[in-house]
Amino acid sequence: MTNTRSKTRIWITAAAASAVVGLAGCASGPNQNLGTAGGAVGGAIIGNAIGGNTASTVGGAAIGGLIGNQVGRNVDERNYQRQQQQQYYPQQQYYPQRPYDPYYGPRY
Repeated sequence: MTNTRSKTRIWITAAAASAVVGLAGCASGPNQNLGTAGGAVGGAIIGNAIGGNTASTVGGAAIGGLIGNQVGRNVDERNYQRQQQQQYYPQQQYYPQRPYDPYYGPRY
């Protein structure tokens, strides 16, 4: 009976993990994908440690995946806003660009 129970637990965990990975593919940004996958793995580990059964593992994976998804989404949005801001306000160059002139020496 124990062998059947452990096989069932492994199959349910594998199904939950593949469902989370499948849903992570629908996310938009790279940090959102990473956050979803990392949150699901972390949530599954914590859920299994707290509950010790398959339902708590799957529940922890779902909750962790949602939290990781939102954190990754916020990071992607912040990176996008920074990128847009740098296009409008580029950083100042401290050394002006000039053509190479042997009298001035090498360009640094």
